[in-house]
Amino acid sequence: MSLKVKIILGSTRPGRIVPIVGKWVEELAREQNGFDVEVVDLKEIDLPLLDEAGHPRAQAYEHEHTKKWAAKIAEADAFVFLTPEYNSFPSAALVNAIQALAVEWERKVAAVVSYGGVSGGMRAAQELRQLLVNMNVMALPQSVPVPFVFNFIGDDGVLRPEQPVVDGLKGMFNELAVWGEALKPSRAQAA
Repeated sequence: MSLKVKIILGSTRPGRIVPIVGKWVEELAREQNGFDVEVVDLKEIDLPLLDEAGHPRAQAYEHEHTKKWAAKIAEADAFVFLTPEYNSFPSAALVNAIQALAVEWERKVAAVVSYGGVSGGMRAAQELRQLLVNMNVMALPQSVPVPFVFNFIGDDGVLRPEQPVVDGLKGMFNELAVWGEALKPSRAQAA
């Protein structure tokens, strides 16, 4: 059975490197048996700051951009969030995109790949995992940090991290598959 995995590029700022990190994650995800992978770029989604009058739990969305975003998230079984670390936190665009919805996230599994300098974005990953848990998402304890990310981007614009980081991502995908399949029946019960 196929697991619908959305890889969410969580930065919209000019000069961002999340597309480079995203390409690396996507390539390894496509090697995973049973993953139906789609990359979702928040820059292309272009959500404004929360602009719906009603609470997201009601799912009474007025704006087309929210309806499209909700449909994209609702069809997923699992997520891989890619986040930089901005002042020890995930990007405002990513937090906004998560908080724009509620029910669409529930009873699904998520993993976090972070990147940055010495910490590899781990502080942002911790904050993001806490937010996801509060949204009733099973946030995997295994996060994959990519420290000193710029040192591993070649002149060709391709990310080639050290082997332990690659192995960590593959292990995280294994857990994502286990939990993604395990949570499917719980969503069917809730429907």
